[in-house]
Amino acid sequence: MTGLDTNILVRYLTQDDPVQSPRATRIMERRLSAANPGFISVVAMVETVWVLDRAYGFAPAEIADAIERMLQADALIVESEQEVFAATATLREGNGGFADALIGALGAKSGCFRTLTFDRKAARLPGFALA
Repeated sequence: MTGLDTNILVRYLTQDDPVQSPRATRIMERRLSAANPGFISVVAMVETVWVLDRAYGFAPAEIADAIERMLQADALIVESEQEVFAATATLREGNGGFADALIGALGAKSGCFRTLTFDRKAARLPGFALA
């Protein structure tokens, strides 16, 4: 298994760099396989979502599509896959941010009955409460 950093994922998804994007494509499409998968940590996933949103202006549906493609790829293993999927659904439905939804889902997975926050928008998500 090979870990993948955010910059590999972003270069592959955006195809915006004449040198790094082809290299990222070779990694994603030729070097990785079901027998030798790439590993995407939740940190790399959150960073990728943030970069696609803030730096590239991707719409939430475009970001959700990209995440779902990664989740479905046989050559990729996504840490906390079910929680990432749940956060993707929240993003797609426009009910909250990906990172907040993932924080809540990971907390629930770990046995938290709620996640406290000062963020009023995040507090609207299931499992959150204003502190």
